[in-house]
Amino acid sequence: MRVAVLGSSGQIGAYLTEHLSKKGHLVREFDIVNGNHEDMTHIPNTFLRNVIMDSDFVFFLAFDVGGSHYLKRYQHTFKFIDNNTRMMANVFGHLADYNKPFVFASSQMSNMSYSPYGVMKRVGELYTKSLGGLIVKFWNVYGIEKDMEKAHVITDFIRKGFETGVIDMMTDGTESREFLYAEDCCEGLEAVMGNYDRLTSDDELHITTGNSTTILEIAESIQKLFSNIGKEVVIKPAESKDEVQKDAKNVSDPYIRKFWRSTTSVKEGLTKVFYEMKKNYE
Repeated sequence: MRVAVLGSSGQIGAYLTEHLSKKGHLVREFDIVNGNHEDMTHIPNTFLRNVIMDSDFVFFLAFDVGGSHYLKRYQHTFKFIDNNTRMMANVFGHLADYNKPFVFASSQMSNMSYSPYGVMKRVGELYTKSLGGLIVKFWNVYGIEKDMEKAHVITDFIRKGFETGVIDMMTDGTESREFLYAEDCCEGLEAVMGNYDRLTSDDELHITTGNSTTILEIAESIQKLFSNIGKEVVIKPAESKDEVQKDAKNVSDPYIRKFWRSTTSVKEGLTKVFYEMKKNYE
């Protein structure tokens, strides 16, 4: 199958591109890191149009987004809102023109109206429903990241451990999150694609583990991994909770577990990411 991965160099997109290629699919990568001709905020973009037109299936993963540091700094800016609005108008327009089956990557934050990022994802869900595509909601997916300015909490903590020896946190660490390893996420996305004709845009497809871990527990697990290689790392929690999600806690929907479940524990996933990042620092 010819599969377009929009946002193929992102945290999830890079894993998904490799995963689908190994499964025998012909994957068409599309990401701004490949050049300005693959900038989805440019309207019109004939390269984008041709990729969607020539594909059998589309994963719309591209978004101007990052971890809490990035969102806190940028999500209220004009550029952040404009980038994501233009990207969605561009991509959804071509999906409508060519009536392609597709999956839109949303977030468990899409119901958080105080967050511009959450609102943008909600708009994407409305676009998707209008076209009959499928919506998946990611819950704190983690894996190797190329752009550390946009690093999410796990890779950010590991980076800080290697570079400074101090994991200084944006939160007191008491918030709990459902963390999902990127390779498991890819299995989930492939399962959604395989069940596409049996699903609708009203189905709650939450790609997550269903198991919660506090941010402080994540930091302590990473601290232990550093201890195992003989490096002392200090954890410095903040005095208050993270401002990005305002300690809001959603409940994940179990519907997707009818045909897919994650298999990698947080401990296993953390260890994989840690030792992959260790190679880079060596």
